[in-house]
Amino acid sequence: MSLKRRPYILVFFSLAITLAGCSGLGLFGDPSSSLNGKAIAEKDARPPIPQRRTSKALKAAEQEENKRVLNAYGGLYTNKRVEQQLTQITKRLIEKSESPTHNFQIIILNSPAINAFALPSGYLYITRGLLSLANDASEIAAVLAHEMAHITSQHGQKRLERTLTKQLVSKSLNGIISDTSTLANIQKKKQLSLAAFTQAQEFEADLIGVQNAGLAGYDPFAAARFLEIMERYQIYQKTATLARKSNDPDFLSSHPATPQRIAQARLAARRFGAPGFGGKDKTAYLKAVDGMIFGDDPSEGFIRDRSFFHPKLKFTFSVPSGFIIENTQNAVLATTQNDDFIQFDGVEIPGNLSLTDYLGTGWFRGLEHKSIKPFTVNGAPAASANAFFNGYTYRLTIIRSGNATYRMIFATKNPDTQFERAVSATVNSFRPLTDNQARELSPLRIKIIKIKQGDTILSLSRAMHGLVTNPTDALRVLNGLNSTDEPKIGSLFKIITDKTPEN
Repeated sequence: MSLKRRPYILVFFSLAITLAGCSGLGLFGDPSSSLNGKAIAEKDARPPIPQRRTSKALKAAEQEENKRVLNAYGGLYTNKRVEQQLTQITKRLIEKSESPTHNFQIIILNSPAINAFALPSGYLYITRGLLSLANDASEIAAVLAHEMAHITSQHGQKRLERTLTKQLVSKSLNGIISDTSTLANIQKKKQLSLAAFTQAQEFEADLIGVQNAGLAGYDPFAAARFLEIMERYQIYQKTATLARKSNDPDFLSSHPATPQRIAQARLAARRFGAPGFGGKDKTAYLKAVDGMIFGDDPSEGFIRDRSFFHPKLKFTFSVPSGFIIENTQNAVLATTQNDDFIQFDGVEIPGNLSLTDYLGTGWFRGLEHKSIKPFTVNGAPAASANAFFNGYTYRLTIIRSGNATYRMIFATKNPDTQFERAVSATVNSFRPLTDNQARELSPLRIKIIKIKQGDTILSLSRAMHGLVTNPTDALRVLNGLNSTDEPKIGSLFKIITDKTPEN
């Protein structure tokens, strides 16, 4: 939860690696030091790629899109071992390219969402969450090759051009159509049509990506395999809250893993032979992600079981049994099956305005002014009030702790005694953390272990109790295992821990 929106400082670094035919990789470097490579397709795969058209309008639109992406996905994430692994993967993909030179720059986004995408100039975005889900280098190669194919095929530029056209059309419509509902409906349809690449473009990027990954010596079946893993992870997320911010779209929302698409990826892979062709580089990849932060960025606070901790702002609170709690970009949310919900966020209140006065300023509809009252929560000044609006009963609480002020908003359509107990328990659980308590809190991390005799999914999941929901299901999907698979003795395996890594 980001209680104060802050500008992200873009810190770029360069990797001094020389590539035949290229001045340097510069994968994570300054945008002016970009990666020179070739597109990812055999000569007989499709017609030669035309040179990209550029314009000031397209460049400006792309720069705005880059800023939006960084803000929406937590800014940059830096991890030297992961960066080196991505450099090696991309270098191999480029070395086998046979199309005109293109510039690429990889940006790791500090988000637990499972996503990857690209911009026409060569920005390749991949989230920390997607890196956590992959189990070998071939799966990441499949993702990067797919996104590079979008760039070399000019899919992104075509979409940007359509976006600019849409903006011009919208401006024209605003001057022509007076019926606001009709205008909104037309604009909504246009926005939906621009929300993702077309199915044909996705298929084309799949074919080129599988082909290029195979030519680079990676397992060409990794694309189909990872699409299935992501689909399983998406299903898991519907019943558990494991490191996903609700307002961050995932890879499958813009790259649907349809049966047809998976089947096509397998068919393209068979051009290289039966499964078993190509390398996976599993050991090197898993060693690279060992110790990587998993789930919420610790600077935004994190969840343990039904409690939220913010070590930087030094506070914690818990929600009652029956609530599923989730840390989103703008607030902590907790919900029940009967649609009761809790929203917790921060608010700036002028120092000369009391908490009771703030409640009465009209920021919340349906407020019952007579219900406003001051009180204290574990020594912290607080105030509460009731509100009724649109069929919901609300309980509002404002708490001032240190130099910050926080809001708790409780809502229900059935204001019974159970709901009132939930409000009271949540409010009274709010307490400040001491410096020592805050220092002892650690974010979740990926830990790579070697499976030994007696290790099972069940025994390994017990160590994660309270860290993730349904830990046995989490371990299976994170390690690409089916519902009845058990880890093999001697194999490397991902678990989630909040223990500080030794190295």
